[in-house]
Amino acid sequence: MAVETITPNWEFDRFDDGSQKIHTEVQLKNYGRFLDEYTSQLRGIEDALDDSIGDVWDFTLDPIALKLVPCEQSSLLELIKTDNKVLNKVITVYAALCSEVKKLKYEAETKFYNGLLYYGEGVSDTSVVEGESQIQMGRFISFLQELSCFVSRCFEVVMNIVHQLAALYNNNKGAAKIIESSGVHFQTVYEHLGELLVVLLTLDEIMENHGTLKEHWKMYKRLLKSVHHNPGKFSIREEKLKPFEKLLLKLEGQLLDGMILQACVEQRFDDPGEGVSVSKNSAFAEEFAFNIRTIFTNVESKIGEPSEIDQRDKYAGVCSLFVLHFYIFRAVDKKLYKSLLDVCKKVPAVTLTANIVWFPDNFLSTKVQAAAKLLDKKSLQTIKAQRDTYLQQKSQALTKDVQSYYVFVTSWMMKMEAILSRGQRSDKLAEDLNGRCNVFLQGILYAYSISTIIKTTMNMYMSMQRPMTKTSVKALCRLAVEHTFHRRSIVVADSVSHITQQLQSQALHAIGTAKKRVISDKKYSEQRLDVLSSLVLAENTLNGPSTRERRLAKTFKDEELLPLQLVLKKLDLMSELKERVRLQCDCSFLYWHRAVFPIYLDDVYDNAVDSARLHYMFSALRDCVPCMLHAKHVESCDQLLECYRTEIMDVFNKHLLDKLCKDIEKDLRLSVHTHLKLDDRNPFKVVTKDLAHFFFLKPVRFFNRFVDIKAYVTHYLDKTFYNLTTVALHDWATYSEMRNLASQRYGLSMTEAHLPSQTLEQGLDVLEIMRNIHVFVSRYLYNLNNQIFIEKASNNKHLNTINIRHIANSIRTHGTGIMNTTVNFTYQFLQKKFYIFSQFMYDEHIKSRLIKDIRFFRETKDESDQKYPFDRAEKFNRGIRKLGITPDGQSYLDQFRQLISQIGNAMGYVRMIRSGGLHCCSSAIRFVPDLEDIVNFEEMVKDEGLSEETQKAASVLDAVLGDLTSNSAEGTEYFKKLVGVFAPEFRSIKNMHLRNFYMITVNFVEHSIGCKEKLNKKNKSGAAFTDDGFAMGVAYILKLLDQYLEFDSLHWFQAVRDKYLKEMSAVVKEQNVQSTSQDEKLLQTMNLTQKRLDVYLQEFELLHFSLSSARIFFRADKTAAEEIQERRDKEQSSKVDGSSVGSNPTEAASK
Repeated sequence: MAVETITPNWEFDRFDDGSQKIHTEVQLKNYGRFLDEYTSQLRGIEDALDDSIGDVWDFTLDPIALKLVPCEQSSLLELIKTDNKVLNKVITVYAALCSEVKKLKYEAETKFYNGLLYYGEGVSDTSVVEGESQIQMGRFISFLQELSCFVSRCFEVVMNIVHQLAALYNNNKGAAKIIESSGVHFQTVYEHLGELLVVLLTLDEIMENHGTLKEHWKMYKRLLKSVHHNPGKFSIREEKLKPFEKLLLKLEGQLLDGMILQACVEQRFDDPGEGVSVSKNSAFAEEFAFNIRTIFTNVESKIGEPSEIDQRDKYAGVCSLFVLHFYIFRAVDKKLYKSLLDVCKKVPAVTLTANIVWFPDNFLSTKVQAAAKLLDKKSLQTIKAQRDTYLQQKSQALTKDVQSYYVFVTSWMMKMEAILSRGQRSDKLAEDLNGRCNVFLQGILYAYSISTIIKTTMNMYMSMQRPMTKTSVKALCRLAVEHTFHRRSIVVADSVSHITQQLQSQALHAIGTAKKRVISDKKYSEQRLDVLSSLVLAENTLNGPSTRERRLAKTFKDEELLPLQLVLKKLDLMSELKERVRLQCDCSFLYWHRAVFPIYLDDVYDNAVDSARLHYMFSALRDCVPCMLHAKHVESCDQLLECYRTEIMDVFNKHLLDKLCKDIEKDLRLSVHTHLKLDDRNPFKVVTKDLAHFFFLKPVRFFNRFVDIKAYVTHYLDKTFYNLTTVALHDWATYSEMRNLASQRYGLSMTEAHLPSQTLEQGLDVLEIMRNIHVFVSRYLYNLNNQIFIEKASNNKHLNTINIRHIANSIRTHGTGIMNTTVNFTYQFLQKKFYIFSQFMYDEHIKSRLIKDIRFFRETKDESDQKYPFDRAEKFNRGIRKLGITPDGQSYLDQFRQLISQIGNAMGYVRMIRSGGLHCCSSAIRFVPDLEDIVNFEEMVKDEGLSEETQKAASVLDAVLGDLTSNSAEGTEYFKKLVGVFAPEFRSIKNMHLRNFYMITVNFVEHSIGCKEKLNKKNKSGAAFTDDGFAMGVAYILKLLDQYLEFDSLHWFQAVRDKYLKEMSAVVKEQNVQSTSQDEKLLQTMNLTQKRLDVYLQEFELLHFSLSSARIFFRADKTAAEEIQERRDKEQSSKVDGSSVGSNPTEAASK
């Protein structure tokens, strides 16, 4: 078939069969599935690596963060460009000075304030080494030098600002006018000058309140004197000391005397050399006073109101400007002075930084004494008295205020979440942006208000040295503001840029309107030209990012400024939104109020429902860490941080964690022991705390450590329960129950207390018993059937028991080698006991009676039906008792019975050792699948060519497995050995007196019945329900003497049985005879007699069974002669087998 050629236009002729579409859909589905899986995988990684493990977001751990502060590369010279060159120069100078002031203020706030405030911290009073103070000050000198340079720079900037302003507002007719300045007010420049003066004022206040710094300075100066007198001792050249002393004097005079601001305002501002007149410049004086009044008017209207933001800082600036004005011009505006003091009634104190409180009335009265004299003393005292009243009112209203703010902030958070969750609507963009702007500003206002309340109240309490009530300052909800902003930082960032653009457009619109009005005025004048240039400059600066430099360059006349003030204030706030929120939510001041922390923790503990607040408190306490890094008096900042961390964690442990642990343990104990009715636990009568809330908290982060409350309490309970269980093993069940209860009630995952060999009843240790075998056999009773030893008596409420499992645990602990050692100890113990046994049997009183009884039995056995008479045995017991008794009422025969029981107990212990060994071996080897076919690991390892160490390990494993297999297959016949070692001696001719043993009848049954009857009595001293040691001892001794046949020939138990059955039948006959007489007392006596006979018969039969069981261990079915014959037969057969194999293997095989 010919192949057709494909035409070039085939592509167009091809029909669509839908396969491509199906293929595309499949690929899209696969891609979608891949994206879903990848998303879930990323989410898993995010959860695993989530640093915000706590409930509170730690901003320092953010890998990526948005900085909302606008910035650009343009300099002031590039921004300030108009055709009016003179105006350019004027604005550039003032903008540069304002920018310089901001930088100086930032440097002071971050570096110098913190360096001074934290001086002396991080060293506890108890551990201060002599000379440490001087070393700290030595490290600090370089910092003070830097501060000195900083202060000098501030002085220069203040001088420059005053000179620049004086040059502009100059009414000297001889001097050339730079620009027309009438009606133009550079209020921003004055505000910045005030800020710089407040920096110097703050440094003064820090120095004034820093007792430690002053004390260390004095000590350092004394040290310097010592060095001066003996420089050789300190390896310092004398010529270097004098310059250093001069430096110290300069530093002291400039910084430490608290006169920094005073020195600044007292500078000589008049400089004839440069042709600048300041003090005599009336126009400048008037302009200066006008700006102070204008700023004060703005501040006064807002200060102390809910809409207050930074008015308190500006108030401090106004007061500083007033003082500067007074020192330059020596004129006092009495009305303004009084107005400044009147504000003190509303705001008696201003927090400058951290814990430094500034009292304006003190400041104004000391710095402007001329004005203070004009006022009467009474008004000044009233202002001081107002402080106490203010503080009292604040402390009373504090709880209410905090509660109100709590509600306000919560509702604000809801608004914030709602407005940011909702997307922007394009048709109502301006409305949305206005709404967002207002919500953001409201958040800042709340942050300022709460911050002011907390700081002012706490710092005033501290500075006025008043005690603080526990109800004060218990809620620190301001952090919610910062966290809401941070959580929504992406949406906030997006909104802020839009809002600032909108505000800029509003400002530009206002400027455009003003510009049109100026242009429409046809009259030409220099003043109009300056105004026009200013408006053009304002337009240029607003056409760009709202950086601080652009916002500085604003110069307007009154009529143009008024419509813009609100818009530009908003623009300021929005542009610095994140910085302002961070500043107001900064809780580093809490470092100075650490005394509040224990009270706060107690409150949280009492109200466990609010336990989530802990995260916010720790986040607040962490805010002071960046400040601490500026400390210079310690060798490393880590020392200060570690000291702080230790202090906070100690308080946290003491006031919350330890209390929580104790209360949880107490609750579990009381719940487990409810049957004891310890106290009333009715929740309707007794207030109970639900402590479970603490266990739902995520781990609390402090510094670089996490404190997991749940894990901490769990560890405490595990440790406590384990330790107490090891002390009192019998309480294991109680602690197990408490562990389960902790899991159910509090969700704690407790660890099982895996005590040795996973048992909580270890019992007495084998080593302990072995060392004190003589004590053990006398204090414990043996039970033959259950293989258990029970303590005879104890001072405790319980009796200890020892069983095979205990022995197996001990063997596992100490190793199987201890078994042979234990048997050796038992052998030595038996040696001593058999010596006493021999002495007793050799005693003439005993021996003569036994020989007499043996002779009597041989003579009368045909008459008594081969049975040893019961009466004869009773007579023997009575005869021995006549020989004498011990003080506690025991005869020689009782003591002999005890001796036999102790020997039997020792044999019972040997039996238990053997059983325990087998139990231990079988437990150890239970993981070996087939005991008959165990692989050789060493050979397998060699075949694989593994390392020499592995081969050694394999050979050790083989040896262990072999050892275990042989031990589990055949236990050592210890009884056989103990019989074999003593039997020849017992059966020798020199110990013939021992041959009378089988005839001895011991009063064991009477003793056993007496012990059992005591179980039902109140006084249980001497009570027992088992004592099979006696049967074991008798069986062992009979075997040693090879007297089983002689003992059986007595038919003793049959004789006892006949005797009691005969007596019982006689009682029954008597009962039948007396039943007609109806004598109740006699019938009761007969019933009791019958019961007593029944008990005796039963007890004798039990003894018979126990003895028969014990005899099985010693192969009582064969005599010594039979055993010897059996052994000889075995040896003979083995020899025959060996010879036949050697001569003819085939024949041996056929056998």
